[in-house]
Amino acid sequence: MSDWQKVPKVKVVSLYRVISGEHAPEPDSTLPNIVYSPAIDLTSYTAVLKSSIRNRRFNTTSTPKPAIIVTPTKYSHVQAAVLSAKKLGLQLKIRSGGHDYDGLSYVSNEKNYIVLDMQNLNKVTVDIDTETAFVEAGAQLGALYYHISQKSKFHGFPAGVCPTVGVGGHLSGGGYGTMLRKFGTSVDQVIDAQIVDVHGRVLDRKSMGEDLFWAIRGGGGASFGVVLSYTVKTVRIPEISTVFKITKQIEENAVDLVYKWQLVAPIIDVNLFIRVMITPVTVNNRKTHQATFVAHFLGDSGRLLSVMSEKFPELGVKKEDCLELSWARSVLYWANLDHTMPTEILLDRHLDTINYLIRKSDYVQSPITKSGWGAIFEKMMELGQVGLYLNPYGGKMYEIAEDTVPFPHRAGNLFKIQYSTNWADDDPKLEGIYMTQTRALYAFMTRFVSKNPRCSFLCYRDLDIGTMVGNGESSYNSGKVYGEKYFKSNFHRLVKVKTKVDPDNFFRNEQSIPVLHVKAKL
Repeated sequence: MSDWQKVPKVKVVSLYRVISGEHAPEPDSTLPNIVYSPAIDLTSYTAVLKSSIRNRRFNTTSTPKPAIIVTPTKYSHVQAAVLSAKKLGLQLKIRSGGHDYDGLSYVSNEKNYIVLDMQNLNKVTVDIDTETAFVEAGAQLGALYYHISQKSKFHGFPAGVCPTVGVGGHLSGGGYGTMLRKFGTSVDQVIDAQIVDVHGRVLDRKSMGEDLFWAIRGGGGASFGVVLSYTVKTVRIPEISTVFKITKQIEENAVDLVYKWQLVAPIIDVNLFIRVMITPVTVNNRKTHQATFVAHFLGDSGRLLSVMSEKFPELGVKKEDCLELSWARSVLYWANLDHTMPTEILLDRHLDTINYLIRKSDYVQSPITKSGWGAIFEKMMELGQVGLYLNPYGGKMYEIAEDTVPFPHRAGNLFKIQYSTNWADDDPKLEGIYMTQTRALYAFMTRFVSKNPRCSFLCYRDLDIGTMVGNGESSYNSGKVYGEKYFKSNFHRLVKVKTKVDPDNFFRNEQSIPVLHVKAKL
């Protein structure tokens, strides 16, 4: 059976209501050109569906597929899609870059649903005089970085290291990058936004009100409406950034270095961000794990070497390990791209190689003992494929209150863990094997990480920590399970906002913010 034959069918008349734009704010003959259905043009539908799938786990013949895909080119198209889906009783999934790790922006457990793919709404405008940037939700981080770098050598934006991540999902989920210790998260820089609400209205910060504006800065915009754009503050940076990458095997004291890293990285100079990647590797036909220390420093190599010599001499960083780059070229370096290539490559929406992947997250609030790290390395070698990415906090992250935006993971966290499992083989059995391995390491790490709740990062979507079940009180109770892990006490304010702006829960997904019902207690 071909892919399209597995797509649930909506009534033909309903399909054409969407295509004709019956619910558009104004007559628009272009609407049919941005609506894709397998029943009308299978080739185009398939191409658009696959264009932004960033996890091959959700690009199989058995993966649920939308009945319709809408690719708006103007805001009235988004309004039409919202009003049409609402009228037809269809779930609306919203996709900007397609990096949702569990595919929730384009896969659903509901029978009939529409995907609103924002890739054509990708305008970026930078105003260096006001030190701001306007960026539409369908733009990718790489485009935002490129346009800022073209206007100034002394400005940047603190967001993710992967250039193909969509702005809409990244900013609405929290967003962070190698400058978070200096400037905080991406959403800490948001000063305005535009959104289409459940009534089809286009609202900005003033017209949506401060509660809704608060909610879409880290609370997951897709629970409240369709985010069209953000206006953000750019940040001032030095003309030179310095990067380095140093890898140590277990035999080269990798365990001791990771132990020392966790003590130093959160309190070192705020201009320095050092990520540690603990990954499987084969050396001399022997499987083992290694620790790779990757740094981004806002400043020249001389200053960096001085900081490292004083605070982390054990790593042994030397002048020849350091590479001085512009901020834009440091983005290429961190994305594992050739930093000498033209920075226009950041505009390419398909830079990265797409593999199968699994992700999870944790936060560490107390240093892990040296013997604890030894046990973690041993467990990882036993399991085989799972890697850990350790991202330090401190600096600005400790200065911002937990309730400033919905993203709450601030003071008290030493570092964040990303569990990372990747593979390229098409063997369908591997997903089960690697999922089991990843869950096993996650379970093993329980004693080392945050508790009550065990916290998670929304941008590292993980359905294992809970999903919404049922309606009414049951949806609230199930939503609270994952909601408090993502948002801590901010979850309760998010529920109040959701109940006010979308009481019928039109904007929903498997981990959306639930509506408060009479029997539920905040």
